[in-house]
Amino acid sequence: MCKTPGILLLDNSNLSIILSEGEFKLVRIPFEEAKAIIELNHENDIVCCFDNIDIEHIIFTYLGIENRRYAYKRVDELEIGQNAIAFKLYITPSETQPIIRTEEGIEAKKIQNIYVYCQLVTRIN
Repeated sequence: MCKTPGILLLDNSNLSIILSEGEFKLVRIPFEEAKAIIELNHENDIVCCFDNIDIEHIIFTYLGIENRRYAYKRVDELEIGQNAIAFKLYITPSETQPIIRTEEGIEAKKIQNIYVYCQLVTRIN
């Protein structure tokens, strides 16, 4: 069993690893609830299990969560009763492919849409 305290922050890839052992309850939660859960926990009680700048940008910028320095740890399982928040990326191809000019004057083409949703994951057995 892992000896990780508090809440784990997960992404798509490490959620699939965690779900390989045990029984879990997964509940979709709105961004406001994910934000409240994170903000109610002390910085030392939250462990970030991914190293993905894009997801961190979503968490801190779009969800409006204070950018605290969470410990990073590779975790393979949850303890029974332990919770995690999974930030799930859902990527679809773009139906339109507009071309824009970047701040540097370079043309860029939209090729996909990226969506994110949150799940509260609890190991129950």
